[in-house]
Amino acid sequence: MGVRDTGAEQLIKDTAKRIFFSEGKLNATTQDIADAAGVTRTLVNYYFRSKDVLFEKVFQEAIGETCQRMDEVLASTLQFKKKIEKFIELFYAELVAYPYKEAFMISEINAHGYVTPEKERSPVLAGFLKEIQMEMDKGTVKKMKPVNFMVNLFSLMAYPLLTRTLFQWLFELSAQQYEKLLNERKKMIIDILFIN
Repeated sequence: MGVRDTGAEQLIKDTAKRIFFSEGKLNATTQDIADAAGVTRTLVNYYFRSKDVLFEKVFQEAIGETCQRMDEVLASTLQFKKKIEKFIELFYAELVAYPYKEAFMISEINAHGYVTPEKERSPVLAGFLKEIQMEMDKGTVKKMKPVNFMVNLFSLMAYPLLTRTLFQWLFELSAQQYEKLLNERKKMIIDILFIN
């Protein structure tokens, strides 16, 4: 049996990520991906057997990369408010580079029920939820379940990005105007979540 060319395999995955995350073509076929990568569909099928296998592999890697970047911020020794500010910056930078990544992940979870292979909660996230509780006890953030704090944070960050096209059309905003609006939201999110 021949040795697999991991360069070609990586090229296919990187091309799929670009098509899904940067271009927003969530319904791309393996033929679309093969054409964009400059390879044959047979080669795509050799490495991934089917569109579903390729999509799941891209999904798992996207989740893994996102969790790793989140964990680096959440586990940092920054003061809590600075940590949240850095988290927001990271989230926005990621979605400016890959504006359809969140939509792809949500779509794949809803369509296929993809989940990460590990069943246990991230120890970094568990520690951060305790940190949120300590901040609530100090009175720096409103009292609620720490999970709700995270849901609020993600909602405030993600929703305007996921609905960008709709909001630009509805409010007649150019791409530059909407980008300015998103940048203004970074401080607003902190103001909404923190008491002082």
